[in-house]
Amino acid sequence: MPRPLRVAIVGAGPAGIYAADALLKSEAANDPGVSIDLFERMPAPFGLIRYGVAPDHPRIKGIITALHQVLDKPQIRLFGNVDYPSDITLDDLRAFYDAVIFSTGADADRDLNIPGVDLDGSYGAADFVSWYDGHPDVPRTWPLEAEKVAVLGVGNVALDVARILAKTADELLPTEIPPNVYDGLKANKALEIHVFGRRGPAQAKFSPMELRELDHSPSIEVIVNPEDIDYDRGSIEARRSNKQVDMVAKTLENWAIRDVGDRPHKLFLHFFESPAEIVGEDGKVAGLRTERTELDGTGNVKGTGEFTTWDVQAVYRAVGYLSEELPKLPWDAASGTVPDEGGRVMEGGEHLASTYVTGWIRRGPIGLIGHTKGDANETVANLLEDHREGRLRTPEAPGEDAVVEFLQDKGVAYTTWDGWYRLDAAERARGEAEGRERVKIVEREEMLRASGVEA
Repeated sequence: MPRPLRVAIVGAGPAGIYAADALLKSEAANDPGVSIDLFERMPAPFGLIRYGVAPDHPRIKGIITALHQVLDKPQIRLFGNVDYPSDITLDDLRAFYDAVIFSTGADADRDLNIPGVDLDGSYGAADFVSWYDGHPDVPRTWPLEAEKVAVLGVGNVALDVARILAKTADELLPTEIPPNVYDGLKANKALEIHVFGRRGPAQAKFSPMELRELDHSPSIEVIVNPEDIDYDRGSIEARRSNKQVDMVAKTLENWAIRDVGDRPHKLFLHFFESPAEIVGEDGKVAGLRTERTELDGTGNVKGTGEFTTWDVQAVYRAVGYLSEELPKLPWDAASGTVPDEGGRVMEGGEHLASTYVTGWIRRGPIGLIGHTKGDANETVANLLEDHREGRLRTPEAPGEDAVVEFLQDKGVAYTTWDGWYRLDAAERARGEAEGRERVKIVEREEMLRASGVEA
């Protein structure tokens, strides 16, 4: 009797779940069907949505509702708290599955090669995001002693970091932030936040809605220098060809011409300032040195040789995320991705049989969450073509019980989809006691207990 196509997906964030959804919607799901196991190193699923989206963005977190519906399907199983490769290796996965899709995302900070980057008070944005999102594997406290702070980068992560630093803790209390994050933000001394972009308003990578949200807080005064509103031919063309670019530019223009109000926390958006050095004193951040830039006609910029030193005591580097190298897979260190063709992992010009990638580990950390759907569809389409053409490896133990016995024999304390329901209920119960929708559980051991698993 024909058995279902067995697929393992490593990473249960949006990219992995979209891949599972694409498999379930394919013709292969009909007869004899597909059987999908998602492996996630965290005890809870949803990846970036749970640990990378700011807590005051419930609209984005609402994507979990759609992902939840996919994971509810009976053809899918979740194995949480399972780490690749320490708990399960590529060889192990090949023994149990016809194909393996890696969708491990990107959660480290990309390097910024300027002097002073290693000073005390110089932080990666990804680390700060993990802290305020209650990631179990980061410290429970965060140093928030600086009154003047610089944020380097003009993407949505930079906006999130700046907004969280500028808001009061009580503004964020209605969200799901855990007690340690509330206590840390309550002690935050930041009064001035300076966001720096190397290029101009038309090159900023903000989403229009996220940018406008900065101005919604009663405690944040957003300030833009009129001298930073400048466009060249390339910038004008970018505005004409992209509605979002034009909306961002118009918002910044409106802020540049208005009077400065009296909200207590000042958030400055600076353009045409390229970070040149993080200035130190006694091993700590004491300032930021930038070079003024100017447009070159194409939308790019060149340095002017004019430098400014800004009085700040902390610097957050939001210059992009970076994926971690995956053992046993080829790796492109320059892009921080696994080499692929259409989602097929490529090594030495050949497809690494039965092995696929999707999401940020495939194309780098660019685009919005929904953009990973297209990646997933392409990867799954090529996987299914390889299945039809007989190019997939034959697993030694394709039965659904085999991987369960394997993990149990290794003593891996794995969580399940039913366990997520229990964890979800526990977090909602904590929130209800405080008049909130949810209070996130942070400690890994506590997450496991709430999921019905003893570590």
